[in-house]
Amino acid sequence: MKPDEDRKPSGVRPSLFLERQSYRRRRLSDAARLLPFLGAALLAIPLLWPDGQGTQEGVSLSSAIFYIFTCWAAMIVASLVFGFAARRMRVHDESEPETDRWQR
Repeated sequence: MKPDEDRKPSGVRPSLFLERQSYRRRRLSDAARLLPFLGAALLAIPLLWPDGQGTQEGVSLSSAIFYIFTCWAAMIVASLVFGFAARRMRVHDESEPETDRWQR
């Protein structure tokens, strides 16, 4: 047996790249996993606002509460969008993935 015969491809190889649908689905789930951290950062921004005890004028409490509830509502809308997009991708991803074949 020649050493080159052991190195012949078997005919089917795994794809080196992810399919578009699979790649998009993974990036969508990655973005959805980062959404709570984005929400925590947005809700922590009012902690950086001046409180009005120094020479600077502070932000009114009504403005801060409005900002917090706006961020809260935006996070709910963003999670709904991610949920609908994930459901839509799952419906379109019913087909079997094709495998690449080595050229002989």
